[in-house]
Amino acid sequence: MHPGAFLISGPRPAAYTVGIDRPEVLAMVSKQQILDQALTQANQCGWEKLTLNDIAQALAIPLAEIYQHFPQKDDLVEAWFDRADQTLLAKVPNPEWAALPAMERIEQVILCWLDAMAGYRELTGQMLLYKLEPGHIHLQAAGVLRISRTVQWFREAAALEASHAHRIGQEIALSTLFIATFIHWLRDDSCDQQDTRDFLHRKLLAGSGFGLWL
Repeated sequence: MHPGAFLISGPRPAAYTVGIDRPEVLAMVSKQQILDQALTQANQCGWEKLTLNDIAQALAIPLAEIYQHFPQKDDLVEAWFDRADQTLLAKVPNPEWAALPAMERIEQVILCWLDAMAGYRELTGQMLLYKLEPGHIHLQAAGVLRISRTVQWFREAAALEASHAHRIGQEIALSTLFIATFIHWLRDDSCDQQDTRDFLHRKLLAGSGFGLWL
């Protein structure tokens, strides 16, 4: 018996039978494929209603295979944000960005990160609401670390070189800017999220007046 078979009670759906009777199929289902399937299904039913079991059935694999990559549902959210990070970092080094002033480099970096998730913007908002539920304090703590990590990658991608006290002030300002822009983006139904682009540009200009991005 396949080690994941005990997770399914009663008659096994045909989808599971394929995964259990043919172990070689399991090796073909990657972490990214599971994430893609989760996004596709959640975009139809909503993040709240999506279960890991739904994903396993759709991919014709046992639930144990999902567990190997994603021990809890929120790990899918982290993988989604990781993908945005990786999409951004894949563009660095970028000669075009390097030729820009620091403020414009930051602008390009943040927009690149947001654009990587634009196809599932509303779903991303649902993911965050799930994190913010009262019983999910542990997820909220992880969210703070996520913001800090992403902001550090923003600094790297934008080639910001501030140090010591200036760096600390810059990180605080950049974190605040990122959160404000992200919240604005989540609610932005304008074409190509142009309102968010304008919002970010205004905030960056305001920060430049205080020398935050030097």
